[in-house]
Amino acid sequence: MPKSPVIICRCEDITKDEIHALLEQGFTTFEDLKRQLRVGMGPCQGSTCQELIQREIALFLHVKVEDVAAPKVRPLTAGVKLKAIKEASDHDK
Repeated sequence: MPKSPVIICRCEDITKDEIHALLEQGFTTFEDLKRQLRVGMGPCQGSTCQELIQREIALFLHVKVEDVAAPKVRPLTAGVKLKAIKEASDHDK
C-alpha cells in the first residue's frame, strides 16, 4: 500500500513533505512558508496548522518550539462601499 501524505494545513491542502522541501531551500520562518504555501491563510487562519508548522520548523532548526516566531496577525479589514468612496471624492471638488 502506498504511503499517504501527511496533511499539515488542511485549508490549503499542504503536506509535511511540501513544508520540508521549502525548509531545505532556506525558507525557515512561518512567514516564509506562509508567503510560499499560503499556510495559515485559509478559513481557520492557522488555528489548526500553526502549532504543527512551528513544531516542524523547530525540529528542522534544532531549536525549541517556543523559539520559533509565530506568524504576524493582520486583523481583518472592513469593506468600503464604492458609494462612500465616490461621495468622499465629491466633497474634495
